[in-house]
Amino acid sequence: MATSGPRPRVGVVGVGHLGKHHARLLQGLDCDLVAVADPSEAARQYATATWKVPAFADHRELLGKVDAVSVVVPTKLHREVASVFLEHGVDVLVEKPIARTAADGQALVDLAARHGRVLQVGHVERFNPALRGIASIGESARYIESHRLAPFSFRSTDIGVVLDLMIHDLDLVLALVKSPIRSVEAFGGAVFTPAEDMASAIIKFENGAVAHLTANRVALKPLRKMRVFGQQGYASLDFQTSQGMVVKKAPGWDFGKLDLERLDKAQMGDLWKFVFDGLLQVENMQLDAGNPLQEELADFLRCVATRQRPVVSGEDGVAAVAAAERVLAAIAQNRWT
Repeated sequence: MATSGPRPRVGVVGVGHLGKHHARLLQGLDCDLVAVADPSEAARQYATATWKVPAFADHRELLGKVDAVSVVVPTKLHREVASVFLEHGVDVLVEKPIARTAADGQALVDLAARHGRVLQVGHVERFNPALRGIASIGESARYIESHRLAPFSFRSTDIGVVLDLMIHDLDLVLALVKSPIRSVEAFGGAVFTPAEDMASAIIKFENGAVAHLTANRVALKPLRKMRVFGQQGYASLDFQTSQGMVVKKAPGWDFGKLDLERLDKAQMGDLWKFVFDGLLQVENMQLDAGNPLQEELADFLRCVATRQRPVVSGEDGVAAVAAAERVLAAIAQNRWT
């Protein structure tokens, strides 16, 4: 159905740990949160008491009541639940990954196109302020390394760490590099669950760029860091603290014209200062932490109103899962016993 007015009617399917945040934030945005759905009676009672909206056990009860939905259910249910709403003319934001397989994700993309619906995927790191200020580095990225670690949470156990955590960095790398994948080498294994709980992958791209990604969901402390190296310099990003540092060559930099033989290092004083104050430019970014999830939801509502392409489209979501499948296939060749 088309939106019925300037403020779309929005529902949330799945109000567990993450879905609660979706519902809370939506109530403060330019929309009307009109209902939620969750098979858990406790979750429904919490939703009704907290947000004063009807709560249904069956997500199909939302049909006819909503113009758009946020789907925050286990990954194995993404295709099934999102399809119901797309088929009935409802715009959909589905949490990452878009689906368990690229084929299931593509089916959602095709369904959205057929019905003229907005389909956005919840890769929230695209809205992290830590990404600001690295556009020039990202455009020329040639080597990217990331570490994404988390303590074991007992959530998302229907998928392994590649689709649970590494998928964030796969999406970011694909957005930065903008080149087809040439090859993937990966290793990983199970620690606490039947699926892989840690994984490391080296991804090489057609344009020569290389990414080395590590994910671990059985760590003692959380860590979400990425370094991006390019011809213009490099950036170091901390997604957890929204801090970053960008190092670029100073204007007029020409290493070929630097006479190293005539440089008297003893007369330079502080060598670090000579390099980083004279030859390089260092910018430390203490960024406004903001709220990436709120920005993501606001972008979804903007697309519902304007019918524009989301920052993270369904096609982007499929590309990330396709990359994840290549990582998982490589892990299968090197799986420990």
